[in-house]
Parts: sequence; C-alpha cells; structure tokens
Amino acid sequence: MTGLVIAGLIVFWIGPVLTVAVYRFVPVPLTYLMVQRVFEGQGVERKWVPLEDMSPNLVRAVMAGEDARFCEHFGFDFNAIRRAMVYNESGRRIRGGSTISQQTAKNVFLWPKRDWVRKGLETYFTVLIEIGWGKRRIMEVYLNSIEWGPGVYGAEAAAQKNFGVSAKDLTAAQAARLAAIVPKPLSWKAAKPGPYIKRRSGSIRRNAAAVRGQGLAACVLD
Repeated sequence: MTGLVIAGLIVFWIGPVLTVAVYRFVPVPLTYLMVQRVFEGQGVERKWVPLEDMSPNLVRAVMAGEDARFCEHFGFDFNAIRRAMVYNESGRRIRGGSTISQQTAKNVFLWPKRDWVRKGLETYFTVLIEIGWGKRRIMEVYLNSIEWGPGVYGAEAAAQKNFGVSAKDLTAAQAARLAAIVPKPLSWKAAKPGPYIKRRSGSIRRNAAAVRGQGLAACVLD
C-alpha cells in the first residue's frame, strides 16, 4: 500500500512539478497534439525561437484575440468563464473561456480531447506554470507550441509559412491574421483569408492597438 502511495505521489505530484521545472529553461520538444497529427499524416514544421525574436505585434495580437487580461489574472479569467457559461446556455455554438495560461498547460502537458480528467489536470498545470514560469515564459512557450496550420507549430514556422518572414518581422496586420486563425488553424487561412477572417483580424488589430495603448502587455513586453 505504501508503495502505491509513493508511486501516486511521483506520478501526480512530483512528476508534473519536475517537468514544469525543466521546461522553465528547456524548449518543449514535442506535444501530444504534434504526435497525434503525425499519425494523422501531417508533418511537424517548427523552429523554437526566444520571445525576444518574436514581434511585439504578435504578442499583442494573440492577447487581443485570446486573453486581453493575461497580465491581470493568475491563470484563470473568471469573468470570461462566466460569460462563456451564459453564452453556452443559449444553445448556440460552444464558446470557451480558457486563458492563454490554460491553453499553454493543455497544449504542452495534456491531450486535446475534452473530458473532466483533462480539465482537472489542466487546472493543476495552469497553477504550476503560473508559479514556476511567470508570464513571459508562459507566453514564450505558448507562441512556440500552438498549432497554426496542418503540420505548422509555433510563431516562426507560422510566419515563414504564411508570409515568408521571420516571426520578429511580422507586421501588425500579419500578426492579427495569425491571431485570428488560432481557434481553427486547420480550417482558417492567414495568408489567404476569407471574409470572416478579414473581419476578425481587423477587429483583433484594433483591439491589439488598445492592448498597446493601455499597457496591457506590460508583463510580457519591456
């Protein structure tokens, strides 16, 4: 019995803490989603770059599109969660309330499928990375790990694939287009956007300007 308790502590407590500690300094090599996509017939196109080699336009754009209060919360935006719950009760398309921190925890440590076990672990890992990484590292890992098209992961690969430029050279318009397709990267296109993505990226660009003007990205950008 004692052996089972020790094994449980290692798997569910010590293991995650050690993994988070390692990834505080070491680039995340692969994610569950990348492996899954390989088995689905897609490749993995990715180049890890430090946050300082990414355009501030991209940081502000993804905050504008995904989590404008990223610097203000400790991993969970309860106002956004409540709004999502009210919206979902209307019976329309399901809307999530996940923060960038939660998305990072899910992308790096867990599997894509929605279930209560994953959600519980996502909460645990979100707290761990908020404590162990801080906001700059969370944003750096997020932008290097998220899916941005079939077989395309991270800001550098996405910038090269869609616009033929490095992530550090993305314009505000290009960054807004990349941020616009984050929710559906396999369906929506940043390089050749349809009418909806043009409208969405325009809205994100305006909101990104507000993020800049109000200093909402101060925890990430110097």
